[in-house]
Amino acid sequence: MSTFVQKPAEVEKKWILIDAEGLVVGRLATIIAMHLRGKHKATYTPHVDDGDNVIVINAEKVVLTGKKYSDKKYYWHTGYPGGIKERTARQIIEGRFPERVLEKAVERMIPRGPLGRRQMKNLRVYAGVNHPHEAQQPVALDVASLNSKNTRSA
Repeated sequence: MSTFVQKPAEVEKKWILIDAEGLVVGRLATIIAMHLRGKHKATYTPHVDDGDNVIVINAEKVVLTGKKYSDKKYYWHTGYPGGIKERTARQIIEGRFPERVLEKAVERMIPRGPLGRRQMKNLRVYAGVNHPHEAQQPVALDVASLNSKNTRSA
């Protein structure tokens, strides 16, 4: 019995649509990362991009558990001495690009490197309901029904 190794020419990519309204960020990010990497498929090969294309809508309506909405901080550095900056999750979600909270959560679950960067290009996150990918006929994935903890109860 030999180990199955998928070749890049044999990869079949599907399009998946996820509605993020009311879903917990971390739990949603793990499901998205798993689909981007292709680990949900029996043909998973670690060095081949065999994951699906994922479209996420309503990213501005995701929820965070506990006090993360006001306490979680996102840091970046300008490159200048003393140039460390921070923003809370609340500032980002209520700001101009609310989809970045979900993008960062998924990005930190994907391995760094050329393959990880290629897999992140298969993720499209939109703050509202509209998306320009109707021609790809995405299949809806109901994340809320997979586990009761995927939605915020209280």
